[in-house]
Amino acid sequence: MERTQFNKTRWGLAAAALAAIGGGWSYYDGGALGIAQAQAAQAPDTAAIEHAEGLSKAFRTASEIALPTVVTIRSETKAKTMEGASENGENPFRGTPFEDFFRDNPNFKLDRNVPRQSGLGSGVIIDKSGIILTNNHVVEGADEVTVELSDGRVFKGTDIKVDPDTDLAVVHIKDAGTLPAAKLGDSDAMEIGDWVIAVGNPFGLEQTVSAGIISGKGRLLGQVERANFLQTDAAINPGNSGGPLVNLRGEVVGINTAIASNSGGYQGIGFAVPISLAKWVAEQLSESGTVARAYLGVGIQQVDADLAQQLGIDANGVIVSEVYPDTPAAEAGLKDQDVIVEFAGKQVHDPRELQGLVERAPLGSKQEVKVVRDGKTVTLAVTAQTLPKNFGRPDRNEGRREQREEVAKAKDNPLGIEVADLDRNVARQLNFEGFEGVVITHVEPESLAAEAGLQERMLVLKVGKTPVTNVAEFEEAVNAKSLKEGVMLQVRTERGNRYVVLKQD
Repeated sequence: MERTQFNKTRWGLAAAALAAIGGGWSYYDGGALGIAQAQAAQAPDTAAIEHAEGLSKAFRTASEIALPTVVTIRSETKAKTMEGASENGENPFRGTPFEDFFRDNPNFKLDRNVPRQSGLGSGVIIDKSGIILTNNHVVEGADEVTVELSDGRVFKGTDIKVDPDTDLAVVHIKDAGTLPAAKLGDSDAMEIGDWVIAVGNPFGLEQTVSAGIISGKGRLLGQVERANFLQTDAAINPGNSGGPLVNLRGEVVGINTAIASNSGGYQGIGFAVPISLAKWVAEQLSESGTVARAYLGVGIQQVDADLAQQLGIDANGVIVSEVYPDTPAAEAGLKDQDVIVEFAGKQVHDPRELQGLVERAPLGSKQEVKVVRDGKTVTLAVTAQTLPKNFGRPDRNEGRREQREEVAKAKDNPLGIEVADLDRNVARQLNFEGFEGVVITHVEPESLAAEAGLQERMLVLKVGKTPVTNVAEFEEAVNAKSLKEGVMLQVRTERGNRYVVLKQD
């Protein structure tokens, strides 16, 4: 009894003390409420979990749709002996420790044994009859290609057609019955930040799925001439090549092609050919075995801020640096220094974008081209014609250098270059026959010209809008310009014409 009384007294005193400092029983009640809140905080957030599970289900569903359409492609190249002759009979071991073992010989030949090679990649079925889309580099040069389906069946790949310009290929298989074909989406509708999954066989690990987002659009790869790539951080590794990049609806939006890596493995930057381009290429390869592209017949470059200032236009569009004769562009009336801002009703921002629009124009169709010429918008009509083979690619078969006659030279101009009149011998040696201008014979180090990328053996065609055919005309045109406002030169290299602006800060 006493003990009980003592306890009651102690709690009474404690309560009085708490009341005295303003806490009272509310402190005790608050403690109970705090415990309840802590317990509530530890309870699962049902809404968040449902949201996460919904995203997980979207990935799972997209994977279930895509996986049956993805195949494993194995390529085999037989061992062979390759025979090659050295260029101009030159000793191929010159400059190496083996140079003294051989002498220069016009008939010098070098045989080398190439061992049997095998490769592994991925592909995606785009037609239930057995048409498979993959990369050119997966099947290029192979003597034998085999295709393994998701159900384990293996078939020989036949009727292989390739397009190296986009690094795409189609492979056919026969007698496989009706196959699950992939759903092809709209790569043009994809935006940076959209979820995607990459499906393929990295390092031989079949039916692998990795997730990421679209990290960039319109990316360029030097080794692929005619594709603007989607960039993704979905894991892509060796063996993924040719497999699909898929959106959350299970639709193919790209064909995984390459990675940027210092190690050869995944470092967060992968590239896929947009399916809008891949579909167009695949249709042509399946129907005719080749890809027929339309062309304009012009040299082009990006309009940057300096060029825009010289031309008096907004920094937007593609400038025509050269119009080749007897081409659709020449027939339509395009001129150099025209700035193309629209093609077929679509705005043009850079050269690759224009190239993509032009090459997919229906052959024989008339397309509207809007250009800015001397500050005014001009609308032209161009007829889409087939791009000739090797059009615009420089002829590398230059003759040996010859001694040239003494010609006029210009020195000590403020641009930091020396130029000379173009004589017939030099024109022939540099593939400048049929052109008029002055040849750059020297570029001062650390000069404006050097900073702008000018080099010896380039041909200056124009200063501003003024054509120059000799040293005197060049000097007069340069002296009439202000380096503070900028001097625009049209120059020609072995790759064609381009514009350069030299400006003093």
